[in-house]
Amino acid sequence: MSISEINAVVSEVRIAAPPETVFAYFIDPAKMTRWMGSRVELEPKSGGTFAVDLNAEARGRGTFLEVVPPSRVVFTFGWEHDQAVPPGSSTVEVTLTPDGDGTHVRLVHRGLMTAETREQHQQGWQHYLDRLAIAAAGGDAGLDPNANPPQEHAH
Repeated sequence: MSISEINAVVSEVRIAAPPETVFAYFIDPAKMTRWMGSRVELEPKSGGTFAVDLNAEARGRGTFLEVVPPSRVVFTFGWEHDQAVPPGSSTVEVTLTPDGDGTHVRLVHRGLMTAETREQHQQGWQHYLDRLAIAAAGGDAGLDPNANPPQEHAH
């Protein structure tokens, strides 16, 4: 583990689809909503908007830093109204590597400063990468359980 990954979570998944196919699920709002988010606004270019609403309460916000088809996407990330991980306060790096007839996806989320936020985001990203693996391979990931606002606010 490098020093830059001490405050990071790493999630990985293999997807039965080529990198070109998987890449679109990180830059095309219509495709992203099939695995993550109920409302998505993306401008996949350096300095462009990254906005994903999981539900009315959980609204992720950031900015694209790097978009390299079909192998790499980097964006800043955080949550509206969240002091622990405010918008743009952390960085998510997604690397897509060909793996036989599929793709190995490695997501590294850096800049999460507490064990609690790292644990939450580790579980969250693994949940969403599992959904991405279904959607990008042509399946239906179904309704995201996080799409409905929680009955009680977690903060």
